[in-house]
Amino acid sequence: QVQLVESGGGLVQAGGSLRLSCAASGRTFSNYHMGWFRQAPGKEREFVATIRWIGTRTYYQDSVKGRFTISRDNAKNMVYLQMNSLKPEDTAVYYCAASRDSSRTYCVVPSEYDYWGQGTQVTVSS
Repeated sequence: QVQLVESGGGLVQAGGSLRLSCAASGRTFSNYHMGWFRQAPGKEREFVATIRWIGTRTYYQDSVKGRFTISRDNAKNMVYLQMNSLKPEDTAVYYCAASRDSSRTYCVVPSEYDYWGQGTQVTVSS
């Protein structure tokens, strides 16, 4: 079992930055792919970014490439999402997720993840 707790959300003006953090506890954190998803009101949960369980290979949704950066610190059991140049369309609840399926190169759909945090609200004003 893995417990995930997100923090760092808030209200920011367009063009601003936020850094989301996800604290993991439980089983060996370094064995899991980690990902960030988001869900806006009335929309399905969508993939944002993922980082492999080992190494630093990452993968992003096209709309956030060049603006968002996912990273992890296995020694601290933390994963981060640095969000720059934020846009109003980035407004959503952001979720941290962990996948046990280390055989996949990347995990980009919600069904590939086994554990979820409770989410943190990000609101970008225009």
